[in-house]
Amino acid sequence: MTHLTREELLKRIWIDPLRCGGKPCIRGHRIWVSLILDLLASGATFDEVLADYPGLMEEDIFACIAYGSEMSRERYVDIPLETRT
Repeated sequence: MTHLTREELLKRIWIDPLRCGGKPCIRGHRIWVSLILDLLASGATFDEVLADYPGLMEEDIFACIAYGSEMSRERYVDIPLETRT
């Protein structure tokens, strides 16, 4: 478990218009935040992600989650409303 604050975690993410088409990546890597979130959403464990990407640290995965959390507050995602009968 990480002891970093949300602000410290978010500093591990960078956006460079000249790298990876300007997509948010883990600082110092060309690994998209969305890739890590997709892996986790598909059921991959932290250990599996770290084994597949040996240059990453656990804090980088937490940084991706923190970034995704922040973006969910700012973006509209079209999800159908549940209807009650």
